[in-house]
Amino acid sequence: MIKFVSLLLVLASIADAFQFMKNWKMPTYDPNQEAIADRFGDKKLVVLTGTSSGLGRKTALALLNTGEYHVIGAVRDLDKMEAVAEVDGFDMNNFTPMYCEMNSFDSVCKFCDNVLKFALTKPIDRLMCNAGVYQPSLPYAKWSVDGHEQTMQINFLSHFLMISKLMPSLMQSKDARVVMVGSVTGNDNTVGGGGVYPVADLHELEGFEKGFTKPVAMADGYGFIGAKAYKDSKLSLMMMANFLHTKYYKLTGVSFASMYPGCIAESPLFREKRAWFRKYFPLFMKTITGGFVGEHEAGQRLFQLAHDPRCAKSGVYWSWNGGPREGRGVEALEKGGQISGGGGAGGGWDSIYENDQSAKVLDIDTQLKLFETATQITGADWPDIKQVVSPCPTLKVITAVTKGMVKREELKRMREMGRPGLEQEAAVVKISKVKKVVAVTDKIATGVLSNTVGRVARFAGKRVLGEFPEEAVKGSFDATNADAHLASLKEGAALFDEEVAAQLAQDRVVDVEDEALFQQLYEKASDVKVSVTTKTSISA
Repeated sequence: MIKFVSLLLVLASIADAFQFMKNWKMPTYDPNQEAIADRFGDKKLVVLTGTSSGLGRKTALALLNTGEYHVIGAVRDLDKMEAVAEVDGFDMNNFTPMYCEMNSFDSVCKFCDNVLKFALTKPIDRLMCNAGVYQPSLPYAKWSVDGHEQTMQINFLSHFLMISKLMPSLMQSKDARVVMVGSVTGNDNTVGGGGVYPVADLHELEGFEKGFTKPVAMADGYGFIGAKAYKDSKLSLMMMANFLHTKYYKLTGVSFASMYPGCIAESPLFREKRAWFRKYFPLFMKTITGGFVGEHEAGQRLFQLAHDPRCAKSGVYWSWNGGPREGRGVEALEKGGQISGGGGAGGGWDSIYENDQSAKVLDIDTQLKLFETATQITGADWPDIKQVVSPCPTLKVITAVTKGMVKREELKRMREMGRPGLEQEAAVVKISKVKKVVAVTDKIATGVLSNTVGRVARFAGKRVLGEFPEEAVKGSFDATNADAHLASLKEGAALFDEEVAAQLAQDRVVDVEDEALFQQLYEKASDVKVSVTTKTSISA
């Protein structure tokens, strides 16, 4: 038992030692290699939503101007995108607009399929979730093609679905980043987020739990308020960046972050506000709060998250300190030209910083519920990531055997020790016929493994590594007839199957819990048998 525990400790201690191998791939021939080189060269591949206006438009231009990126722009109006690209001078050799209606899950899925077809086998390096709508004046909810409140679907749910669809490609990139455009309004530890009603709050996500279909218009299940729908969607994006960081970053290397570029008061985002608001709000942000940021500067900030090596850090909410402005010159000089607090204009490349996130954004329980309910609403299919393990065949065999030993020991504990406190102490523990079968097969499997695996491993090692040196075989060395032990292994497995079939044929009452335990043991024993036989045949 001590040796068994020691083996487990050794395996556990080296589990993380192979993380650096997660991006290793076996040499393969890629028939798309030449086509990829012709289409993309050595450029990184970026997917950017909302490319035809505002923040997305300026970000796309900044990316293209470097000559280091090929940008796929997700837009719902291709004609408008064509006109914008011509006016702004987009490098059309490195820009590919694609139709995507964020108001429809089906359209999002088709867009992702088109992206993957266009990329051939080239990994996606950046996914910039920027597209959004803001409808604060609506007295009632508008509904998407799928029957969901459209602000939440366009801003959050469709991006959530898009990330899930593109994750396998992102996982193949050496420096993949997913960036979600958040907002100060989703972070209620600030005046802009917590001091202006309505405040972003998902509460218990009752609306999402009920399916979030008409007439349910809010994530929390209560009455619709246009401004709150927008704030809740931004809160959801920021929370999901944190959750996906926790779930996937260490196992895949894909970075997840959110950002607040500042208040783009002249952005088309405010196109549904009244005329007087669109006229005076930018003046208010420029002269009173100092939070105004132009579209060009905001685009530079989102571009920085795609380009700056410092921004590969995952699990961060990025913001920028504003530069000096009228009325705060002295304070700005005292702080080396920087105004503390996210959002102000004038902050340069180095004014970026990791902003604090509110308790709501960091609430892991609500993050998990948000992930689960959004998965149900969108039908997202997330990749099942497994721990990276050593490619060494010997360690694979050891791992398989160890798992089988753990299962047997756990079964033994459950069988012999019962469940104190859950079962009456005076009661006799009932051992069904199925459990007796498990006990018999446990002995058979244990005997077979203990008497053969070590010797078979030595046999396989001999075939792979060659004969032992003459000096090594002198003395106490005893050459073992491995073929005989392989036959013993097959005989034991046959006995295993025979005993199981005979006992189950007599047992008409199936204990569900025992049956599950038996099935696990049976499958593990079969896996070990197949694994050892396969390794030996390969060696031969």
